[in-house]
Amino acid sequence: MAESARLLDLGRRDYRSTLTLQRALHHAVATGQAGQTWLVVEHPPAITLGRNANETNLLLSRDLLQSRGIDVVDVERGGDVTYHGPGQVVVYPILKLERFRAILPLVSALERAVIEAVAAFGIAAHGREEHRGVYVGNDAICAIGLAVKRMTSMHGLALNVSTALDYDRLITPCGTPEFGITSLEQQLGREVGFAQARDVLFERLASVFDLQFDRESITPDTPLEALEPAS
Repeated sequence: MAESARLLDLGRRDYRSTLTLQRALHHAVATGQAGQTWLVVEHPPAITLGRNANETNLLLSRDLLQSRGIDVVDVERGGDVTYHGPGQVVVYPILKLERFRAILPLVSALERAVIEAVAAFGIAAHGREEHRGVYVGNDAICAIGLAVKRMTSMHGLALNVSTALDYDRLITPCGTPEFGITSLEQQLGREVGFAQARDVLFERLASVFDLQFDRESITPDTPLEALEPAS
């Protein structure tokens, strides 16, 4: 029987407030106050730098990016520089892992779910052992970057659906200039709705992780503090 998992659909939320919620939920899951919790969200433009990020992969200064309305945030996940923006399905799985060796299988399972999701749209994609994520040919369609602290995961994946693909003028995505970027819409040559892509992705995540998602759709006026478990 599939395990039940809480899924918070945050709609469109800014990166920093979502990160604050994610950290609060991570603490709750890590300390046994809450069961596994998944977040799905669409962010306004933001650039995040992982703990191994090379600052030279920001092609514009932080001040200039901020002046253009693009938030720049240093985070605890692995990996380098990543862009988030409208038209991108972002998923944060906050899961308690049984052992350290479960980290790589978790990344592989996320990749597999994305590969199956884009296959549902008729797109053949694959992973790369040397640069984790999901690719169509040499173009990244989904970035994956996790942090695991106290044996509990946070951060996650970003699937390009209808994302504007000129963000490589702002950063070197994931610090890998040898790879390009793509999206579902670019591959298909037609419009793809955010909700459609989100739902297909979560069908595949449910299958790969053997979960039954209990989804809560959060209205824009709901304060994120209300979603945090009581301490």
